[in-house]
Amino acid sequence: MTFPQYGMFGIFKKDDIPERRHLHRLPWLREKPEPEHTAMPSGNKCCRLFWQARISFVRVKYLFLTWLTVLVGSWVLYAQYSAYTELCRGRQCKNAICDKYKKGIIDGSACSSLCDKDTFYMSRCLSTFPNNQVYTGSWGDREGIIRCRLGSVMHGELGDEPEPRKEAPAFDTPTRGTSVEKFREMVFNHVKSKLGDEANIVGVVGVILSVADGNKDGKVSLPEARSVWALLQIDEVLLGLLLQERGHTPRLLGYCGDLYMTERVPHGPLRGLSSPGPSVSWFPGGLRRAADRWLAPSWPRKAKISMGLLELVEDIFHGTYGSFFICDLAAARFGHTDGHELRLTDARALVSESQFRRVMRALSCRTDDDCVYGADCRAACDTARRRCGEEPLRPNLAKACGALKDYLLHGAPGALREELERQLYACMALEGRAGQLNMEHSLLLNNLKALLWRQISHTKDS
Repeated sequence: MTFPQYGMFGIFKKDDIPERRHLHRLPWLREKPEPEHTAMPSGNKCCRLFWQARISFVRVKYLFLTWLTVLVGSWVLYAQYSAYTELCRGRQCKNAICDKYKKGIIDGSACSSLCDKDTFYMSRCLSTFPNNQVYTGSWGDREGIIRCRLGSVMHGELGDEPEPRKEAPAFDTPTRGTSVEKFREMVFNHVKSKLGDEANIVGVVGVILSVADGNKDGKVSLPEARSVWALLQIDEVLLGLLLQERGHTPRLLGYCGDLYMTERVPHGPLRGLSSPGPSVSWFPGGLRRAADRWLAPSWPRKAKISMGLLELVEDIFHGTYGSFFICDLAAARFGHTDGHELRLTDARALVSESQFRRVMRALSCRTDDDCVYGADCRAACDTARRRCGEEPLRPNLAKACGALKDYLLHGAPGALREELERQLYACMALEGRAGQLNMEHSLLLNNLKALLWRQISHTKDS
């Protein structure tokens, strides 16, 4: 086989192929020269400088934000620490009490454990005001709530906290040389001024003197009398002592001076209870009600808790120790035990009938809105005399039924709901100025209690 003149591929013969070193002379095989490096255009250079500057700015910004976060966080921690040290002064309270105890000025059932044996502990601080110290605590195997007053106790309207005072209680009453009979007379007159003439004052004095005998030796010493007298100046302690026998308030466990410990109520506030007065909350009303309903116990247990509130209303309506008005039905004032028994955790929600009348007599008014005591107690205004009346517009039972309406109707059994709603509305219509209030009050109260009891008497919650 022969190849053409120009070789096998028809391009060049072997002798006609130029050498590699001459290839650059052929224009179509000449290698293109690499472009020379020229200076970057000014636009690209500016762009690079812009991004470098932006990155530096971002770094500075994040550094500044980090510094600002640390500064603000440090300030918040300092503010919280300062607020804690200002509000939580349990050690100062204990030192002041133990100093008086070791000097023989005061004594009480908890003094030895608090100051000598060191078995009376303060745990978590719950204080909201510097002069009203509140702690969770333990005393041996008992857990409770410890309260201690720093400064003098100032009596104000329901719900008001006394202003901080620098001077500590003197514990100088009764004075040295006071006999037990004289002290009994002092207690009698004090209780009478608080509860009025209708109460069984003699019975109240007997309860107080039994508490005053802290070491249970059958006698009340002068230091014990001083401690109990200081406690009696705190209205919620006196009211708590009167109601603890019926199980409506946490029991007083011990005291030393005006420091005292009560039983701890494990569950509170009472979820789902509606307050007839204005309420303040950070959450919208609908969301709050939905959360309360979700967190509330089952209906039979709610019925048992409700019966506890009705029994409280019954016992303070012309009861053994006089009549009282519930002037704050907020859920925060109530709690319940593990057995779903109601407890009034803050006795400041109550006011005696005599004290209510005394306050109303001193008020001038133009409308009924001027005759208000606490959150839920109102009286009528006599516009002719411009003086407040001495009778509340709504009795305790009507306010209690108003608070229990949504609490009981939500989740109520279908067969019971209609009758329960009818009785609750009849109860809410009760007026303080209506004739034959005592008979109507008792009838409505007994009917409502019987209705609830028939529904839960066969359950384990009864």
